[in-house]
Amino acid sequence: MTVQESGAEPRTAGMKDVAAAAGVSLGTVSNVLNRPDRVSPATRAKVETAMAELRFVRNESARQLRAGRSRVLAYVMLDGSNPFFTDVAAGMEDAADAGDLSLFLCNSAHQPSREAAYLGRLEQQRVQGILITPVDPDAPLLGEIAHRGTPVVVVDRTPGGTTHCSVAVDDVYGGEIAVRHLVEQGHDRIAFIGNHTTVGQVRDRRLGALRALKAAGLGPDRLVDLTTTALTVADGRGAGERLAGLPAAVRPTAAFCANDLVALGLLQTCANLRMRVPEDLAIVGYDDIEFAAAAAVPLTSVRQPRRRLGRTAAELLLAEAEPGHEHRQVVFTPELVVRASTLR
Repeated sequence: MTVQESGAEPRTAGMKDVAAAAGVSLGTVSNVLNRPDRVSPATRAKVETAMAELRFVRNESARQLRAGRSRVLAYVMLDGSNPFFTDVAAGMEDAADAGDLSLFLCNSAHQPSREAAYLGRLEQQRVQGILITPVDPDAPLLGEIAHRGTPVVVVDRTPGGTTHCSVAVDDVYGGEIAVRHLVEQGHDRIAFIGNHTTVGQVRDRRLGALRALKAAGLGPDRLVDLTTTALTVADGRGAGERLAGLPAAVRPTAAFCANDLVALGLLQTCANLRMRVPEDLAIVGYDDIEFAAAAAVPLTSVRQPRRRLGRTAAELLLAEAEPGHEHRQVVFTPELVVRASTLR
């Protein structure tokens, strides 16, 4: 309930109201909220009953103001429309829940200005720490924020220095195992679909693809770049139309897509154009999101440990407060999950 004094507007019940209703001191109410083990069960029950009757809600903002730091972690993701990042965030939430913390999600949408604006707001709000998949992992702003006292952990990228903890996946190896698999299936002209000129992870995946071709004795000209502006289903559909329009003599018989959304769009175009998968075109995606296995033709994909990636990143962030903490760069190894989209 609200508390109403004579002639005044109703107000939300505070700790003093709870203390008065329970017949205890203000310090006892504080102990029930913060150190319940110091209060006898009988007294704690009285205070909790008073809280319930008054509909008392703790003022976390006031508590954070006194402490100078909130009980909130934040994740600035690169693309909120990509299920990969929401899966990563779920792992972060696991670690946050274990530490009785909340997790805020922000979406930079690949825009440096939007990323910088979010970082500024989060620093002003004194979040306990920032997890970020950055547009540029070596952006000076990340180091400046950490220097001012807000811990930063880089997710899904490895920065050039060791000023932050980071958690990433070996994308070069991921690209290598994807294309090696296609070569083993008999393909020697392979399309690479993605925006490797603007996204570091995609650039690494393409590098791995070239390494696999070289190891098989094939030249770099055997990788046909179909560059996209983004990594969406629509980009995959558009790339599929361009691929289908190539002369049959030079048309790739397989495609390695920079992520699963692109691969799913390519799969849609194949269905619309009556191109058989994998007979006319074999397709490999990347990330192994949930939709990959559920596609009309189950999609072969390079699996990243998405939830583990996020949980590990959050655990590293929480460890920043420990004495003698040293920054770590954790790199996970991806694995290829083979399904019907590449098996003839």
